[in-house]
Amino acid sequence: MVQMTKLLDAQGLEISHEGHRTRLKWHRLRKRFADPLFSAEVMAEGFAAGASMELDLRVRADGGFVVLHDEDLEGETTGHGLITEKSIGDLSDIRMQEGNRPLILSEDLAAMLQSAHPAALLQFDMKDDFEAIGARGIEHLAEHFRDIAASVIVSGDSLDLIVAVKEKLPHLLRGIDPTNKLYDISKARGWKAVEAELRTDLRGPTEPDTIYLQWSLILGAAREGLDMIALCQDQGKRVDAWTFTLKDPEAGFSEEEWLGFSTLMALKPDQITTDEAPATERAWRSRMAD
Repeated sequence: MVQMTKLLDAQGLEISHEGHRTRLKWHRLRKRFADPLFSAEVMAEGFAAGASMELDLRVRADGGFVVLHDEDLEGETTGHGLITEKSIGDLSDIRMQEGNRPLILSEDLAAMLQSAHPAALLQFDMKDDFEAIGARGIEHLAEHFRDIAASVIVSGDSLDLIVAVKEKLPHLLRGIDPTNKLYDISKARGWKAVEAELRTDLRGPTEPDTIYLQWSLILGAAREGLDMIALCQDQGKRVDAWTFTLKDPEAGFSEEEWLGFSTLMALKPDQITTDEAPATERAWRSRMAD
């Protein structure tokens, strides 16, 4: 029983606090920061456990997608050049720099999703805008993710893209990330203008399920009397606060980290993005037990 308890404590799936459940989302398919970037093995583990996970997608020249963050291949892989200029055949011999692993393609994702736990949630964070992806990219998503068992949420800061996803794949969840825009507005016009803009986005044509907001933006707004999480939840939307990662996962929260994290948890986000999900869960339980 003790061993089972330790296993559950280390799963890194969620934190329950004051009757509210906050999921811990695995950022860039990493359960722990030490995991390799965009690991198919970690994704399979998350699918089996019912985890919430995020990956980045870049569009290929043939309209399909590859799981990478950067617009070019140099930073994360053994390849060179812009991803938008590469077709599926161009990528077959390219490997991830970490572990010499093959790249994950959108076609691979569609197959893996069929075996996912029903509670699993996979976020496709689209790193290209609608102009780059176009109708062909949307058609590719429709073809490969029309009949999937697990939940998928498509997110991005291109509102035109999310609207196109809504029209072509209405069964997929949608998310928007207005963080950069709201930061700029807060500096130029203040928090009242931020609130007005966020309300406009919530009522907008994307009809989002989840709003992705940087956690420090959320806390900055709260200090000025604007509860962005409550505002979104009052409109029936979920909030993902990104990305909170412990500097020392073995030691747990520093006092500064604890101040920020506990303040964030008091605002009751629906999800927190992290690169250290099990360590964050353990650290939280340890603090709450003190």
